[in-house]
Amino acid sequence: MDAEKRKVIVREIDHWRRSKLLPEHYCDFLLNLYVDEATPKPASLMGISATSVTNSNWKIWLVIMAVIAALALSALNFNSFGMPMQIGISTLFVIICYAFAYRQYHKAPAVSYLLCGVSSIALLLLGLYLMDMYDVHSSFSYIGYLAFCSVVWLFNGLIGRMAIFQICGWMGLVGTYGWLLLHKLENPGWFSLEISWIPVSIVLIWIAWLAHHTNKQAASVLLLVGGIVWFAPEAMTFLADVDMSSRVIQLSFTGKLVSAGVALFLLRKKWVEWVM
Repeated sequence: MDAEKRKVIVREIDHWRRSKLLPEHYCDFLLNLYVDEATPKPASLMGISATSVTNSNWKIWLVIMAVIAALALSALNFNSFGMPMQIGISTLFVIICYAFAYRQYHKAPAVSYLLCGVSSIALLLLGLYLMDMYDVHSSFSYIGYLAFCSVVWLFNGLIGRMAIFQICGWMGLVGTYGWLLLHKLENPGWFSLEISWIPVSIVLIWIAWLAHHTNKQAASVLLLVGGIVWFAPEAMTFLADVDMSSRVIQLSFTGKLVSAGVALFLLRKKWVEWVM
């Protein structure tokens, strides 16, 4: 088959994809059959093909410009709105970004990740901005909102199978737990810190073992977070005054590092199956 015929077939397959005449995976299969090094795939930018732009309807452009104008005007007049409207606009913006992210997940993963990142950062910053605007200075409010954002990130990471958002969600919850410990424990000692964190690490790793049969990505994230939490007591010594000498901290870190390395080596045939 000559190159010109291949180009015609590739354009036709691209038309089928855009018109939803065939499922995405069928179109990908056909493209793999007819596309070679001499026949480039249809030009695209972040999953949007050039033909879809050139053949787009004027109504689509009108809707896009209207959405951009609405977002810009809402941002410029955000401070003049009442609190309920500010919360409503912020919530709507985050929900729309997440909705478009899920819709583009299979078509354009890069766009999906970008939209999830924008909505996740917006969720955190808009909430902090509103609390600062309305003079909410309680540290419990800020930590509680961080925990809420972490749960949202974790949920979206699990639903969308995006490891980075799962990690952010778990680390936000771990940070919330660490703050609560620092708030409740005054000048904690070595034993109180270890007994506060080691069970958490064990539970996370145990959940990773339970989850690896159904979701290896989630198991990998839990194993990673559990490993980080294993060293959390030593890390907390940099953030608070603790009743521990530097020698005890160093010995504790070294002992836990060696024990973790030995466990990973001896159980390498087990945990590799969780994550691969």
